[in-house]
Amino acid sequence: MRDDSAWPPGTALLQDLNANLRNESVIQLIPAPTNDPNDPLNWKNWEKALNYFLVLWYTFIVFAIIDVITPTWEPMHEELGFSYDILNDSYAAGSGALCVGSLLIIPFALKLGRRPVYVLSLAGQLGINIWSAKIQTVADLMMINVLNCILGSLAEVIVQMTVADVFFIHQRGMMNSLYVWATLIGGSLSPVAAGYVTLGQGWRWVWWWMSILIGVSLVLFVFLYEETMFAAPNIDAIPIAEVTAHNNRQGGVKPPKESGDKQDAISNSVPEGSVESVEKGQISSSDDSVYRAHSDSATTKISRKAYLQRLALWSNSGGSWRDYAYFSIQPLLILFTIPPVFYCALLFGIVTVTFQITVTVVSTYMPGAPYYFNSAQIGLMGGLPSFIGTTIGLLIIGPTSDRLILFLSRRNKGIYEPEMRLWIVLIFTPFVPAGLLIFGYGLEYGLNWPILAAGLLILAMGTAPISSGVLAYMTDSYTKTVASGMVGVIFIRNLLATIFVVVFTPWINHNGIGNVFLICSIIILLILLLTIGMLKYGKKLRVLSTPRYAGYSIRSMNAR
Repeated sequence: MRDDSAWPPGTALLQDLNANLRNESVIQLIPAPTNDPNDPLNWKNWEKALNYFLVLWYTFIVFAIIDVITPTWEPMHEELGFSYDILNDSYAAGSGALCVGSLLIIPFALKLGRRPVYVLSLAGQLGINIWSAKIQTVADLMMINVLNCILGSLAEVIVQMTVADVFFIHQRGMMNSLYVWATLIGGSLSPVAAGYVTLGQGWRWVWWWMSILIGVSLVLFVFLYEETMFAAPNIDAIPIAEVTAHNNRQGGVKPPKESGDKQDAISNSVPEGSVESVEKGQISSSDDSVYRAHSDSATTKISRKAYLQRLALWSNSGGSWRDYAYFSIQPLLILFTIPPVFYCALLFGIVTVTFQITVTVVSTYMPGAPYYFNSAQIGLMGGLPSFIGTTIGLLIIGPTSDRLILFLSRRNKGIYEPEMRLWIVLIFTPFVPAGLLIFGYGLEYGLNWPILAAGLLILAMGTAPISSGVLAYMTDSYTKTVASGMVGVIFIRNLLATIFVVVFTPWINHNGIGNVFLICSIIILLILLLTIGMLKYGKKLRVLSTPRYAGYSIRSMNAR
């Protein structure tokens, strides 16, 4: 009998422990690639690496654009007369724009592909950053922040779509760690560079340098970035290992026994690149240069598209434009009707808010007594500790995350549950409130700046692995609606950021820095401890969400 509750969204047979007699386990490739060489899952390793390097560079640039402004606040205040309240409000306006930008633009990435959205967003940001270099009025300041963040919001969703397009489940932990690293490095190192540029060339040159970097990025994407949205146009292209997946859902983990079965015949003709073997803990990928297409009577060859064909400005998922309006509300429906998605939104939102509030506090309070930091010092304090902490955290968790799920699934008879990712979240939870308290009370009592820097470093050591783990959990649990789910996650993330940035300065003025950071630490700790409940009940919640997920999947303009 089929037990649907054993195979809710995200649960999968990741390793076949009975694959052979040499005590090896065979990793099932999930999602199953087709036998079409144009399928991004079948790309050569260097093609995947180039594509994702460009995506990470895009992420770095976008988050640099969002956070590079803070070291320019003091000279902007002196030259243009903008008050710190106005500057804080402009940052909050940008955070609000981040809430809605992806709701408006991501449907285009589902309909026309990822490539046009990457390219056109870079072109738009090039124009906006040139405008930034010539800013004169408060209206300029507000509009620049809003427009930059509307386009910047794409990076927080479309990258997860790209990860789902190109990589398998057992690779996504590392890819999400690299993504989180790019976001936090863009947000933390850009203020460092901006501080020195402001001192050496003037604050307007911060935006001229950003315009140059964006221009270079635009050229790279036009000529090197290939579309990752895949819709198999060839009727001979079939998903590899779809029969194995079907048998797994029936509750079995053994391969079919009747070799005469038609489905068995298809399964036996799977190309070498469809599985990976694990022996003594080492993973080795077979070469993916062999592809086969099946028809009733013969085997045919599917050709790789020519270079210019692969660089077409847009593609077509086959979805209807009538779904556009629906997609704009579907993320909110998913957010509030599928509890694991709301959990991801809450955790991802609250840990990334910690970075934004510390950056704004550094920029607002450390130019004054007792620190009297200049622009370069503000950039260093706001960026360098976070860079070091993020790098340490992700160096620990990046290679470990995917190995952990292989280890845990092997103990679970080869079956992978997305909640296995959440042990990472729980392990790194104590770092977040500890870092906030050290920084907050250090600033309250005017302690030496190395103590404040240590607090920011510890905070980043916690937030980076937690963000990576939550994003991987989200992508693995609801792959077919990853775009909608991520839009909902980012909506909550930026809504929280907007609220905190708006209220933080008045709150500190009323209650004191130390008390505010204490309250924030308690709130954040309680939210992070929800992970204990998800480890216990997460699968049950995914079982309950299965009918809704199936309905949302049908309407998601999913090309694959």
